[in-house]
Amino acid sequence: MEIEAKLAEMGLQLPEAPAPVGNYVGAVRVGNLLFVSGHGPRRLHDDMVMAGKVGRDLTKEQAYEVAKSVMLNCLASVKREMGDLDRVKRIVKLLGMVNCTETFTEHPQVINGASDLLVALYGEAGRHARSAVGMQQLPMSIPVEIEMIVEVDV
Repeated sequence: MEIEAKLAEMGLQLPEAPAPVGNYVGAVRVGNLLFVSGHGPRRLHDDMVMAGKVGRDLTKEQAYEVAKSVMLNCLASVKREMGDLDRVKRIVKLLGMVNCTETFTEHPQVINGASDLLVALYGEAGRHARSAVGMQQLPMSIPVEIEMIVEVDV
């Protein structure tokens, strides 16, 4: 429970794992790799905007906080699948998608909200390969969606 203790020290709480909104599962394990489906955000505090385009409805800084919220949801699915976040050996890869205006170009700074959280929790094992891309639209107008690949103890 070391990772959850770190979350608590940061003033963050792991939510219940979100239910899929379609015909898929939140995570699939193949050998020592866990493939986590694309996750969207949950409200961290009342003034957080959870829908809209970055660069129009949300600032880069607000979207950074949304990306952090999305990562908490991803980690909740990891815990549901593995039973314990301490079974994560390495964060391998993230794909971060940002619902943004066509002129917004700071996708990496938005997805840093998720990446910074992972490094704070897992140290060097939290450093990962990553893609951060802009999208014309995401489901339900969410501002950020993230999927990830995690190496786990078998």
